[in-house]
Amino acid sequence: MPPTAPTVEERFSAALHATARSWRLAIDARLKDLGIGQAGWMTIAMIAKAKQPPSQRELADLLGIEGPSVVSMLDRLERGGLVRREPSPNDRRVKLAHLTEDGRTLYARVRKEADAYRSSMLAGLPQETLLAAAELLEGLRARIENGE
Repeated sequence: MPPTAPTVEERFSAALHATARSWRLAIDARLKDLGIGQAGWMTIAMIAKAKQPPSQRELADLLGIEGPSVVSMLDRLERGGLVRREPSPNDRRVKLAHLTEDGRTLYARVRKEADAYRSSMLAGLPQETLLAAAELLEGLRARIENGE
């Protein structure tokens, strides 16, 4: 019996996963000369994009990883002089992650590479298509986060 063709939902799910993975790997390849891997630059990017310095717990949630993993990553980034942790002024048990000057410089380089890659990949695509795709993905993420 021949295999059945995947449903459109299966195709969407597979394409979403594979595209997100390929996108991160392509950016990671462009950042190899920085001496920091995907987990490191993603951590730095999340800290840089946060409106206020995130706690280790908030950072773990943003990255979708467990608390001990984010602590290990922050330990490495701190040893590398890219991040510093300080107690929260509201709760000294909570540590907040801050970028150092070197961390901000590295983030600027990461952002430059990521922006250039995004521009080259999306060049020529109609704005309406990009907007529809963004709205679809944002809506799907909201449904997931709301437990639907």
